Amino acid sequence: MTIEELIKESHQTAVEHGWWEEERNIGECLALMHSEISEALEEWRDGFHLNSVYYKTYTPGKPNKPEGFTVELADLLIRVFDLCGRHNLPLVEALQEKMAYNKTRPYRHGGKVA
Repeated sequence: MTIEELIKESHQTAVEHGWWEEERNIGECLALMHSEISEALEEWRDGFHLNSVYYKTYTPGKPNKPEGFTVELADLLIRVFDLCGRHNLPLVEALQEKMAYNKTRPYRHGGKVA
């Protein structure tokens, strides 16, 4: 799938599951993205391998929920794609422009450690 297709599908799924019945503010959307990063951090802090995917049963009779570091990163992207779909944000173009700009930056620009 292309990024555009992932944006469309992520947003469509969110709409179909009621997450946009009321307009969500940008701050809430960003906080939810941050929570996914925090969940990825917790997976790493709990000692799970970065590639580890495991499954939990939350509701008997329903599919097991995938968990793990990479799964949380996927959740982050789903939230980013959903927001981009809702507001018709040109994510692919912004990504391409920023990546091209980053190629022009000096080695470890700004003298930062990380």
